[in-house]
Amino acid sequence: MTCADSEAGRPGLTPAALARRRLVIDAVAGPSLLPRPVVTAAVDAVATHPAVLRDLAAAFRADPHALATGAPPAVGRLAEVLIAGGATTVTVPTCVRCGRTGHPLVRSAEGGVCGRCRRRQLAETCVRCQVIKPVAMRDGDGQPVCARCGDRPQRRCGNCGQVRAVGRRAGPDGPDICVTCYRMPTDTCTRCRRRRPCNHAGTPRATCTTCTPRRAVPCAHCGQSRPPSVRRPEGPVCDPCYTAALRRRGPCARCGTERRLVSPPGPAATTCADCAGLPAGPRCQDCAREDKLYERGRCAPCSLRRRSHDVLRAGASAVPDHLVGVHAAICASPTPRSALNWLRNGAAAALLADLAAGRLDRSHQALDAHRARGAANYLRQLLVTHHVLPERDEALARAERRITDAVADVHPGEHRRLAHAYATWHVLHRLRRRAGRAGRPRTVTAFPETQIRAAIAFLSWVGDQGLTMSALTQADIDRWLTTGPAALTVRDFLTWAADHGHSQRLTVPPAPRRSGPTLDDQQRIALLGHLLHNDQLDLTDRVAGALLLLYGQHLTRIAALTTDQITCHGDDVHLHLGPDPITLPDPLATLTARLLHQGRSHIGVGSPQRSTWLFPGGLPGRPLTPAQLGHRLRALGVPAITGRRAALTQLGVHLPAAVLADLLHLHPGTAVHWVRDAGGDWANYAAALAANAVTNPAQ
Repeated sequence: MTCADSEAGRPGLTPAALARRRLVIDAVAGPSLLPRPVVTAAVDAVATHPAVLRDLAAAFRADPHALATGAPPAVGRLAEVLIAGGATTVTVPTCVRCGRTGHPLVRSAEGGVCGRCRRRQLAETCVRCQVIKPVAMRDGDGQPVCARCGDRPQRRCGNCGQVRAVGRRAGPDGPDICVTCYRMPTDTCTRCRRRRPCNHAGTPRATCTTCTPRRAVPCAHCGQSRPPSVRRPEGPVCDPCYTAALRRRGPCARCGTERRLVSPPGPAATTCADCAGLPAGPRCQDCAREDKLYERGRCAPCSLRRRSHDVLRAGASAVPDHLVGVHAAICASPTPRSALNWLRNGAAAALLADLAAGRLDRSHQALDAHRARGAANYLRQLLVTHHVLPERDEALARAERRITDAVADVHPGEHRRLAHAYATWHVLHRLRRRAGRAGRPRTVTAFPETQIRAAIAFLSWVGDQGLTMSALTQADIDRWLTTGPAALTVRDFLTWAADHGHSQRLTVPPAPRRSGPTLDDQQRIALLGHLLHNDQLDLTDRVAGALLLLYGQHLTRIAALTTDQITCHGDDVHLHLGPDPITLPDPLATLTARLLHQGRSHIGVGSPQRSTWLFPGGLPGRPLTPAQLGHRLRALGVPAITGRRAALTQLGVHLPAAVLADLLHLHPGTAVHWVRDAGGDWANYAAALAANAVTNPAQ
């Protein structure tokens, strides 16, 4: 049979169909480099219906090189059949945008694209969220609506009984489930091996949402390969660049109005959407500000204002007067999205809602009794900061509770009464006096609690030895002191017991002054240079670490620094630790002034906008704790104890004890100790000069 016979020998085709068949065979035979019988067989295998043959003919008539494009789908199938028949010059149909194969392609100005990329090519600005997205439906006016904003069918939920949008349709597995009640099925993720809500649950491809891969493509703005957040006319845009584009505001180069700048795309944008002739971007429906929307057409600050108002009014028409300050502080959060997450998931926010609704008493006692101690303490500081609750010394209150609980467990009763009297009338009385006159943000309670524990341990030892307090001798005390170094802490208890007639006067030596290793001075200077000159570090860590390594300040004092202790006079920045101010050197002066004016970027929700603390912490109205500050500095390789010793040793070499005490607000005895340990005892130095003058008059 000849080629002509094979091409004309297919029965049932009209003359027009035969002409289309011959056109397709002629268009394919050249590029494929295959014999015409093989090409004819491939065309007949694909064109099983006259409509398919019509699509093939139309494609090759419009584009003689359609075989290289692989679109429309009929041409893609023909290319695959030709490749299976041995064609080496025909390429596998590949999407020109995403590079995927195995998917039907459609024609576009760029070439053959898969259905997903085609929908993105045809994306329009959603009339509801004002974001350029693939069109999922059109409203009654024919305006485009994206899939997220599209109207879902609403039916009665089989779980909650409410009429809502359907998240899972009714079927053999159960009734309709609304989007609020729907939960993804759980399975063991094939990637992380954890049992979590998974896509493709019940199949070998189960993958949790965390492990589900997202295809990365080069961002049209920053050029980095990241999962795209949105596809704009200039191309895919990653989430950081998209957020930055939505929040990029400034005076338009054409109209001069303060607007979102969109053209040219990217950080160099200078023109607003109206002047550039582009669709207007997302705009908040409450404040009309051009910003990234958070929910229901509102920006994050407006969403935060509405949600906090709903939480605090607790069904009433307005927020109660005593919570107005709390509401204003939450709304003024510098990170509205974090505050929204706190309102939604925070344990303290749930307690705040209970307090607003009257389910929780507005008192310190109610918060003390709550089992969620951390959340209760956070809410307490929030309420105290905004004058809803009276202020109290929390460290003292916690110490009183812990000491009371410890004393209650002492047996027998005689020892418990003695421990109670010592704790109440001596330790706690002294602690309350100290808390009343100290201007510190926290009362130091660790050592008083240690003294109570030492007294309880000593009373237990006395009982185990079959002794009584009144019959104790110095030999008994000497045996107690052999139990370990911590035994020396009982000295205060025995002094009190002797003063009140519970025992005879017994001698316990004072605990020796501890001395330890210091940081090498070259290491200290290297760490100091790293903190002062590395702009990638957090400003809080740089200033706090420099104060420790330069002036040997305790972490407790650094954390308690207030903004009033920093004064600026022209280019000079002064730090007030004692009677005499310290003029900070550059670049520490510049960093400290910047921290003073900018403040910390990460503070707790509900914190006042301007804090009196130089290092405000996560609790509203409170500074960073020394423990948190030490953890931050250790992460940077700055050891607090050895670094402080090295700084004070270096200062002790160059400064007299009196000057050191005034500058750093040290006790005179402490300053003398540091100067003596550093080998810079100025009194010994003067005596040595005098002796030398007597023995060597000529010198």
